[in-house]
Amino acid sequence: EINKAGGVLGQELGLAIADTRTSPQAGVDAAKKLVNVENVAGLVGALSSGVTIPIAKSVAAQEGVPQISNASTSPTITNLKDNGYLFRTVPSDKLQGVVLGDIVYEQGVRSAAALYVNNDYGEGLAKVFKQRFTGLGGKVTAMLPYEKGKASYRGELSNAASGNPDALLLVGYPENGITILRQALEEGYFDQFILTDGMKTPKVVEAIGGQYMKNTIGSTPTSFDTAGADYFQKAYEGAYGQLPPKPFIDTAYDAAYLLALAMQKAGSTDGAAVRDALHEVSNPPGTKVGPGEWAKAMKAIKNGEDVNYEGAAGPHDFDKNGDVPGIIEHWTFTEDGGVKTVRKVTGG
Repeated sequence: EINKAGGVLGQELGLAIADTRTSPQAGVDAAKKLVNVENVAGLVGALSSGVTIPIAKSVAAQEGVPQISNASTSPTITNLKDNGYLFRTVPSDKLQGVVLGDIVYEQGVRSAAALYVNNDYGEGLAKVFKQRFTGLGGKVTAMLPYEKGKASYRGELSNAASGNPDALLLVGYPENGITILRQALEEGYFDQFILTDGMKTPKVVEAIGGQYMKNTIGSTPTSFDTAGADYFQKAYEGAYGQLPPKPFIDTAYDAAYLLALAMQKAGSTDGAAVRDALHEVSNPPGTKVGPGEWAKAMKAIKNGEDVNYEGAAGPHDFDKNGDVPGIIEHWTFTEDGGVKTVRKVTGG
């Protein structure tokens, strides 16, 4: 869309891709390659907070390259010493954890055990949930980290089931989360699950069975109901078919769009200039521009006007820490394998 409407600074916007493998060291190596070999002017990603944080500290901040994560939600990121180079287009788990605590309590759950992936994302979200849920009168019977890549999690599940809690909060990713869910059901440890954004995928129902997952309580950062969100969905479906019911697709689009806008506004790809311009193109006041409106943005910037991008996932009004306000979706799985939105909760 951007290149068809004139590109950035009179040139085509290029895209280079590297795989972090959801591993901190692999992620840092990938980011260094993008910066030092591909000479990128900005980074979109990583997805996992545990990978985004080391990239921000040892690559983005050191090399002076702006980084926008479209999926990293750890509260640790807010006060990270990143020289102002790290931004994100999703709200902190300080919001998701609070809203999830509210949702779970409202659904009648009064006790839960938490099993979370042993990284910044898992620990941060589980802790915020516990604080909110217990503050409402609920009880968290266990807070247990798990390591990725194991064949069996029966020991962790046995400990989590001690005290007979109503439900299991699982904060993790499908590659191990599916194993945990399957073993929880096979051993009779749990039949009520609370899941977060990392587990919002139809793969879970395909692997476990809809009849076992239909009472799932889920949460994830989501898009506001705006004209930009509607445009993005139609444009995505026009290009690729159905928009998958997974998070962080629209926020990736917005991250790339914001980087391009900041380069155009700064009149340069200099890292510090782009970093500073990101605040200018994302916040009011200014001419509102949205997805697919690159020509309008170019005209406004050429005329010396401020622009305020409101994206596919909603407004991204970056604060001094690169954080944004947000909205959280309460979702559940359907018996036929789909993902259904129950409601959306604004906050932050």
